Amino acid sequence: MDLKRLTSSLLFRVILAIVLGIVCSLFFPDWLARIFATFNGLFGGFLGFFVPVLIFALITPAIAGLGRGAGRWLGVTTGIAYLSTILSGILAYVVARAVYPWLLAGQEEVQATDVGEGGLVPYFEIQMTPPFEVMTALLLAFAVGLSMTAVKSDTLYKASRDLERVVMKVISAFIIPLLPVFIFGMFLSMGMNGNLMDTMLAFGKVLLLSVVMTFVFLAVQFTVAGAVTGRNPLGAFRTMLPAYATALGTSSSAATIPVTYASTVRNGVDVNVAGFVVPLCATIHLAGSMMKIGLYTFAIVHMAGLDVSAGLAIGFVLMLGVTMIAAPGVPGGAIMAAVGLLSSMLGFTDAQVALMIAAYIAVDSFGTAANVTGDGAIAMIVNRFARGKIPATVSEEAPH
Repeated sequence: MDLKRLTSSLLFRVILAIVLGIVCSLFFPDWLARIFATFNGLFGGFLGFFVPVLIFALITPAIAGLGRGAGRWLGVTTGIAYLSTILSGILAYVVARAVYPWLLAGQEEVQATDVGEGGLVPYFEIQMTPPFEVMTALLLAFAVGLSMTAVKSDTLYKASRDLERVVMKVISAFIIPLLPVFIFGMFLSMGMNGNLMDTMLAFGKVLLLSVVMTFVFLAVQFTVAGAVTGRNPLGAFRTMLPAYATALGTSSSAATIPVTYASTVRNGVDVNVAGFVVPLCATIHLAGSMMKIGLYTFAIVHMAGLDVSAGLAIGFVLMLGVTMIAAPGVPGGAIMAAVGLLSSMLGFTDAQVALMIAAYIAVDSFGTAANVTGDGAIAMIVNRFARGKIPATVSEEAPH
């Protein structure tokens, strides 16, 4: 990778922001640090305003588009992908409940996510009331998207795709470029609040756990696929390794589609099945991303002592699985789609959301690699029943 490409990557800028935030916290005066606290307050307020719009704009055409696919096999593939994603989230919750009491022992009282602690407060704040609540956006997206599959209005469908492109432009041209500044301000605040090292130590453990658990869930996926198809799970996984390696480098499911497709076909999947399942799952199957988001979420819940019952946690996973369907196809897109639920369902603060974003992007490519590799397992399962029944066409909607 050349230097220009390296320095322009989101991962590089996020790591640089984290390092600079830590270093600057050692000598920045309060008046200067408060400028970044002010920016974080404004940027966090904008995220709160924009996320419901993002959810509606992305999920509506995604649902409408699903109704234009290859008949019942579209529903079967979507159901398997959603089941895989939510099972990953539930496994993350179970592991968090079992592991965090000893893995994060002594971290329960760390309030590293309180930006205002120690007098580091913004110079001013602007109230940005969202046009509607996150749950309203989800319900409205489902209602409108499902209605469009029945009405089949090309005008409405094209309008929803235009709105999606507008929202994606805001994400790619405004939100993503400013994320490193947001993360810099969050780590600067944590450093000046005096609890940075405890938080970094705790999250270092969680980051490592998340990478390990993506491999554990891949083992589950390929074991199930092997049982259904009669194939050797280890051999099938080895065949998908080129897709895994490519996703590690690109951090994009969409960019990895050609390699994922080729690896899937080498696993004995019919070319028509692979041509249908792989592009579709690149958009809707995010089990690896769900594992990471789940483990990070419940780590913050544990560290901050938030009151999250098992019922609320499972409900969060189920709703997060829906938002993952419309996660934008850019590095860090899945966590951006999850921001609204973190705030509305679990009560995360802006700085807690910033910590989630930083942790997610730090090992983003491992989640993406798990996503695309798992796509191969799903293709094997669908191929077991749909071989010869799916025409030589791919899903109408390209991954976004």
